[in-house]
Amino acid sequence: MLVDGKIVAVKKFKVEGKVEEFINEFVVLSQINNRNVVKLLGCCLETEIPLLVYEFIPNGNLFEYLHDQNDDIPMTWDMRLRIATEIAGALFYLHSIASQPIYHRDVKSTNILLDEKYRAKLADFGTSRIISIEATHLTTVVQGTFGYLDPEYFHTSQFTAKSDVYSFGVVLAELLTGKKPISSVGSGEFQNLASYFVQCIEDNILFDIVDERVTKEGEKEHIIAVANLAYRCLELNGRKRPTMKEVTLELEGIRGLNKKLNVQQNHEEIELAGIEDYQHWDGFSATNSFPIVDSQTYSTDSEVMHIIALK
Repeated sequence: MLVDGKIVAVKKFKVEGKVEEFINEFVVLSQINNRNVVKLLGCCLETEIPLLVYEFIPNGNLFEYLHDQNDDIPMTWDMRLRIATEIAGALFYLHSIASQPIYHRDVKSTNILLDEKYRAKLADFGTSRIISIEATHLTTVVQGTFGYLDPEYFHTSQFTAKSDVYSFGVVLAELLTGKKPISSVGSGEFQNLASYFVQCIEDNILFDIVDERVTKEGEKEHIIAVANLAYRCLELNGRKRPTMKEVTLELEGIRGLNKKLNVQQNHEEIELAGIEDYQHWDGFSATNSFPIVDSQTYSTDSEVMHIIALK
């Protein structure tokens, strides 16, 4: 807590072997201003161990929230779709809108934090790189997290914007299936979610792997659209993957359709409830305190419903 009462998060770096990562994260985050990227508030170099100070994000990370679900605040389809759209937008910002392109290089669900309203914030820029606008890739020693790592980058050591797209595809598969990127299947064997997800799409058994809550709450067409988008993000050939701009626009479109559908369903439920209440009241005599609505007095059904709702 700061002297003004504001609660912040403090990240400590071990001096040994971490100074470069500290400087890199400070430089990268100093150039970012996006509501879905964790905000750097300052740094402290006066102590033996360098410190970075961030806004405090209270609800942990997406990995914990998704895989250790809380029945009090469940991970609904709407939430999954919104979180996916927010992180896609943050990556689109880094790749195409920031003053210089930035590759995150470690996109994964543990690096997606959730604020007090469960809005997504992309975090941990220690391995991120700012590149020149003309550059098409970054040649580095392979770094990343197993299960999210772009196979093309692993084989060539060339990291591109499409490598972030691949990692985002794994997060999208996580949101759809509720499965971890690497999971034990017994006998010392492990299952790679990306490979398994792609195989299920190609075998036309998508709904064998989709999370039960997603199947229950989401429209089949919307789920298939998001799954196909994840499938394209997980293409082994990076050139065939969509850009983060294309991913963001598609998710925004799907989310818009989903919200429109929810509004229509809510409207129908309200209308149905109003009709039932109206029929129920019709049995009362004129001496009751409920109003008698003359249909000729009001020009539309919505006005009648408004009167009933007010009463």
